[in-house]
Amino acid sequence: MRIGIIIGRIGGVDGVALETEKWIDILKKLGHEVFILSGEFESWQMDYEHHTLFPALSFFSAEAEWEQRKAFFEPDKDPGILLDHVERWSEMIEKRMLEWIHNKKIEVLLSENASALPCQLSMGVAIKKLIQRTGLPIVTHDHDFHWERGERYLSVHPEVNSYVDDNFPLLLPGVKHAVINTFGVETFKNRFGIDALLVPNVMDFNKVYGVPTEENQFFLKDVGVKKDEIGLLQVTRIVRRKGIETAISLIEKLHDKKLKLVITGNNNDDENKEYYNELIDQIHDLNLSRQIIFASHKVLDHKDLSDVYAHGRACTYFSTYEGFGNAFVEAVLAKKPIFVNNYKPVYMQDIGNKGFDTVMIEDSNLTNDKVQQMADIIYDPVRCREIGAYNFEIGKKYFSYEVLEDKLNELFTF
Repeated sequence: MRIGIIIGRIGGVDGVALETEKWIDILKKLGHEVFILSGEFESWQMDYEHHTLFPALSFFSAEAEWEQRKAFFEPDKDPGILLDHVERWSEMIEKRMLEWIHNKKIEVLLSENASALPCQLSMGVAIKKLIQRTGLPIVTHDHDFHWERGERYLSVHPEVNSYVDDNFPLLLPGVKHAVINTFGVETFKNRFGIDALLVPNVMDFNKVYGVPTEENQFFLKDVGVKKDEIGLLQVTRIVRRKGIETAISLIEKLHDKKLKLVITGNNNDDENKEYYNELIDQIHDLNLSRQIIFASHKVLDHKDLSDVYAHGRACTYFSTYEGFGNAFVEAVLAKKPIFVNNYKPVYMQDIGNKGFDTVMIEDSNLTNDKVQQMADIIYDPVRCREIGAYNFEIGKKYFSYEVLEDKLNELFTF
């Protein structure tokens, strides 16, 4: 089949973009031809036959930013101004999507979180109008939902909240929903009476990953970790739900100047750098400026992540909330021990119950006992390797490309 993917951005290191690339790999392996319509191709070698840039779909386009501000942050007194704009702008986007479908002879669509989370209002509404107009079969890959994000997608205007509910997620007859966790399956069943298919996030366990090479041997040195020092890895973006303040607290509690925390992600998705500035204050107050390293300038795209993992001793992953947890599976693939918070609503029922050997804390609480368990692992390289090898085999069983292939075979049968 000729499958058309609609996505806000691709080629970066956010979970939606990373997982979409894996779906593309498997869909091609299954014999499908894949076309992409995206607002941004971040680190991506574009093939102009199959890849179409449509800047209006970007989360950072002027119209998308304006919509978010007027819907959720700085609303006007009259919500009709916003809603009228979304209706008009989504019609323009739908028209462009129709041209793309016609030109590329698209037979089935895949909406990558665009029909689940209202982070790009007009794009999601346009997709709904597109399906209503064309009747094209569509799979929506739903990573997370607005009701899971607290007040982030809550408007002061009931009319806006109703509009969001009407359009996100996409609830039209015949739509196939793929969700990334058990909570999503339960939510669709309980809220909408719909059977969604659980498709976990995966990694390619047949590919060499996180292994020291001549090319990456100086990665840690280049960001400021000396040969006699130990690097702990926080391989996430800088957003509040990643719990980076807990990882910084761990460094303080371990009382070892030779331990350094390497934070790989940028703060582009941190509103007004509010959370980043809180971390900076914490680092200053704890006098840890020589032990906390921000290294996003060395991690330009996901291809660099393998080099990041190659020389770290262990990974911190103290998220409070995740739709799934790509960084967890990455660490498993790289055979690195993981220190994890029992993040909601996913960790125990979708990952932790598989038997991984981790040090897990509850509610971001670094008890003395848990800190000691982490220290015992950090300072025992042999045990680190044993844990890494053990977790790798479990990850391969539950979160491999082979698992994804079975799921996509089921989804893309129309």
